[in-house]
Amino acid sequence: MPSLGADMEAGTLVEWLVAPGDMVKRGDIVAVVETQKGAIEIEIFEEGVVHELTAELGAEMPVGAPLAVILAKGEAPPDPEAAAAPEPSPTPEPVSAPPAPVTSAATPPRPQPASGRVPASPAARVRARELGTDLSKITGTGPGGVIVLSDVEAAASAPKTTKPGSPLEEMRKAIAAAMTRSKQTIPHFYMSETIDIQPAIDLLAALNADRPPAERLLLGALFVRAATLAAVKVKVLNGHCIEGVHQLSEIVSPGIAVALRGGGLVAPALIDAVGMSLDETMAGMRDLITRARAGRLRASEMTQGTITISSLGETGAEAMTGVIFPPQVALVGIGAPHVRPWVVDDQVVPRHVVTLTISADHRVSDGRQVARFIAEFETLMKTPETL
Repeated sequence: MPSLGADMEAGTLVEWLVAPGDMVKRGDIVAVVETQKGAIEIEIFEEGVVHELTAELGAEMPVGAPLAVILAKGEAPPDPEAAAAPEPSPTPEPVSAPPAPVTSAATPPRPQPASGRVPASPAARVRARELGTDLSKITGTGPGGVIVLSDVEAAASAPKTTKPGSPLEEMRKAIAAAMTRSKQTIPHFYMSETIDIQPAIDLLAALNADRPPAERLLLGALFVRAATLAAVKVKVLNGHCIEGVHQLSEIVSPGIAVALRGGGLVAPALIDAVGMSLDETMAGMRDLITRARAGRLRASEMTQGTITISSLGETGAEAMTGVIFPPQVALVGIGAPHVRPWVVDDQVVPRHVVTLTISADHRVSDGRQVARFIAEFETLMKTPETL
């Protein structure tokens, strides 16, 4: 079971996509695991033949537990472990049965369900079926705790709340755990700058003029390209800090913060994005967002991000200050664009601007490096044709 997040302790195997005897190679999707942040596709990082699937569907497995056995070319299968013969159980000494509990005459005992059947009146059962209500979730008010029709009606009319253990609640727990750990263990500092992005807005208008809506570029793609190329120039902000050791990344894999439709947030990575064109970046972002909202992200996309970009989109607040996703060392927060009076060639004119805020880890960087990153980002947004 791979670790798919900084605070992941276990995952539930929900689907096998291979069977014993199948050939697999690096990058193949072999299983789907349910985590607090949704369903994640598990990739294989070796080449070989599936010998055995050791984990059962529906089993919750701790991180590091074996899921399957893969044999390399020419590798012999492992010898099956000899099953230890069970030791005979000692004959238990007879014990006296406990006395039957005394029941108060004033309070009749609650009927015990036979074979797991919940005690309920026939009318209550019919109404529960009509409403799709689970009788086991209702407390009966009838004689001996029997569920009656009014109990079902009351349960149906009660305001709906997020159920404990629901996917949304589990995701909120995961986000809270990761962000609490981040703020407690990473010494954050922040630097902001308001940037003129009118050249980028004008370029987008020109590029999208003759394109159908499905193929148009969004401003977010330019932000991702600018942040990716700025990270190439300021390498100290691109990588991880694990157990106090700063690990620079040789590639830039920007994590794209995605708000899920039902609530919650994930930040899958666009792997090795430096060599992508603007159109390829846009296509990669669309693919990530679609699969994130469908719960079909890959393990590598959840674990290999090197710097995260979180943008508020086309409308919203002017600025945002984000929390670093551990073990990364920086997060790029971008507010929504606004039209503001701006000085251009000694004249005040209306321009589209955004506020860029960098959250950085003071263990590995300081204000000088972050200021360089902001300057690189600003230069790229003012010359968007270079993206």
